[in-house]
Order: sequence, then structure tokens, then C-alpha cells
Amino acid sequence: MFSKACEYGIRAVAYIALQSLDGRRVSVNEIAEEIDSPIAFTAKILQQLSRNKVIQSVKGPTGGFELDRTEMDTVKLSSIVHAIDGDGTYVGCGLGLKECNANQPCPLHDKFVDIRTDLKNMLENTSLYELAMGLEVGLTYLKR
Repeated sequence: MFSKACEYGIRAVAYIALQSLDGRRVSVNEIAEEIDSPIAFTAKILQQLSRNKVIQSVKGPTGGFELDRTEMDTVKLSSIVHAIDGDGTYVGCGLGLKECNANQPCPLHDKFVDIRTDLKNMLENTSLYELAMGLEVGLTYLKR
């Protein structure tokens, strides 16, 4: 359902959130290594997330990426998805057909609408803090 960039973005933000809880900024190299992603690709994703104010980028010798603890409760996973994939996750045909809609549905249209609604609810109701806490207690892993 998500692009590879979005998957890496979610994993990167989860790692940044966890490190931010310990008061640490993290470099693009550290993030890329931790989430098993190419450095240049990770840098591009982090730039998109920073531009969309999902994460903060601090320049300079002590710079890196971080999240403000107070924002972790209010920023939701949907912000990451929107910053990287836009609204594509919530629209379009599950089979990739161009002309699928309520008037001309594909065989999976009605079932896929329900799945997308559930996915959207989950993304809009899961905070970055919850994601970080899942990592901290070992419920989530960043590498495949």
C-alpha cells in the first residue's frame, strides 16, 4: 500500500522519535544504517519530511534530525504518509485500474474502500510517540 520511500520514511521517523526521547539528534548516516536504506535515498526522504514539518533538521557540526517531544503526541503517522505519498494511499483502484469508481467498480472496489477507511483511521489515530514507544519496548523492529 505504501511506496518504498514511505516505508523508509515511517521507519526513519520512528527511529528519530525514539532517539529524540533520549535527547539525541541523529545524522542521516546513522538513520540510513539503522533502517537499512541507501544514504542518498534516506537524505531525500528526510528532506521531504523536514520540508513538511514532520521532523526538524538542525544544521551544523552538532546538527542532525530530531522531534520535539510535545509534537510527538500530536503528529500522526498520516503526516508521514501525506508528506511522501500524498493522498495516493487513500484514492485510486486497488487493482490499479484507471476507470474504477463507485459507478464503475472493479471486483474488489467495495472491499478495498473498507480497507482504506480502516487504514486511514489507523494512520490518523497513531501518534509518533506511540510508534517510538513500540520501538522502545521491542514491539517494533526497523530492519527487515
